[in-house]
Amino acid sequence: MPHYDLVIIGSGSGNSLVTPELDDWNIAIVEEGVYGGTCLNVGCIPTKMFVYPADLADNAAHSARLGLTPVRLTADWRSIRDRVFARIDPISAGGREYRATGTPNVTLYEAHAEYVAPGTLRLSTGETITTDRVVLATGSRPVVPDEITASGVPFHTSDTVMRVDDLPRRLVILGGGYIAAEFAHVFAAFGVHVTVVARSGLLRHIDHELAERFTEVVGDHWHLRSGVTAVCARDDDGEITVELSDGTTVSGDLLLVATGRQPNSDRLGLAAAGVKVDDEGLVVVDQYQRTSAEGVWALGDVCNAHQLKHVANHEARVVAHNLAHPDDLVAADHRFVPAAVFTHPQLAGVGYTEQRAQEEGVRYVAVTQAYGSTAYGWAMEDSSSVCKLLADPATGRLIGAHLMGEQASTLIQPLIQAMSFGLGVAEMARGQYWIHPALTEVVENALLALPLDVTSGP
Repeated sequence: MPHYDLVIIGSGSGNSLVTPELDDWNIAIVEEGVYGGTCLNVGCIPTKMFVYPADLADNAAHSARLGLTPVRLTADWRSIRDRVFARIDPISAGGREYRATGTPNVTLYEAHAEYVAPGTLRLSTGETITTDRVVLATGSRPVVPDEITASGVPFHTSDTVMRVDDLPRRLVILGGGYIAAEFAHVFAAFGVHVTVVARSGLLRHIDHELAERFTEVVGDHWHLRSGVTAVCARDDDGEITVELSDGTTVSGDLLLVATGRQPNSDRLGLAAAGVKVDDEGLVVVDQYQRTSAEGVWALGDVCNAHQLKHVANHEARVVAHNLAHPDDLVAADHRFVPAAVFTHPQLAGVGYTEQRAQEEGVRYVAVTQAYGSTAYGWAMEDSSSVCKLLADPATGRLIGAHLMGEQASTLIQPLIQAMSFGLGVAEMARGQYWIHPALTEVVENALLALPLDVTSGP
């Protein structure tokens, strides 16, 4: 029975745990899916490679405000798809090959692993291995409502929809979160009639003011059915019809289920190892990413509700250090976790939303600054994009930042930096040059507009 110093279950961010500091450890990586994890194969990276041409197509179709003659760019779906996966698939295959043959102290098992006792894992190949330490890095998977599964209709999730052979004429998307919003943008920009069925509206996790603004903007591009759920579905000779809770129906040639993701913790036999899981299926960890079981660590989607690659990467760095330095543990820092939605318009946020600040009784001041208040906003003829900031009026420090518009995911970065390092609003606004007439001036103007009790930051 093979014994290992460390077993890593999952090859996404868990793959980065094999550091030079562990060169003298005997390590096993267990991966039952495609090597490289969600982000590389079916998540962040390929989706953004579809989003970029969708952005170009959308901008071309809505350029009349700039004095240009609008054009409808025709999407060669197969060409776009093949370009994406001609880049992605070799990276995945190369990563697998390197771990299988290029790292002498690592054994790769392409199998499913399940605990049968503390420190003992049974693999789906029939093998049993033992280990001193385990890192759970198994990620998450799409949630599919029982109503859809029971109906027997064909459907896609974010794991499969990017590899379809042809664009549908009509697409029905179940879900109103970031996955639904990104794919709705991609397919609508490529000329597909998109219907989005959102139980609680679009992007309910972001600042409500921005969610309302976003819903208003995309209402001209998507057919939105809000406040309803799918009751059942049927396949009528290739047309998928979904019956909704209000008695109406929506139909399309393809059904995309984007109703959330669940942690892959339920098939690992964690009870046999003494690993606690919360009511949401998330593995419970402490500040050092240790689980309730001795020698078992966890990182990423399996233990964190953020479900973000940059969070998983941060936690992987923490775990890597703590494995190598058990007497000098470092804690994960989840104070200011940013997120972006690569839809159109783009969205990004970090820290407190206004509704959360109100719910928790946190004192704050807020300002919403329009992109159109800057020279670059004039150049874009932008009438909908905004930068919203929240700050503690007494200390002059930011507690939240939320943007909707062009390059929101980039513009938010200096605000994340300010929050992470305690830079005051006044110092940030006037302690540096802001390039004129760059779009970053919307951030500068928002900082200056915050009505603080203090005239200078800490």
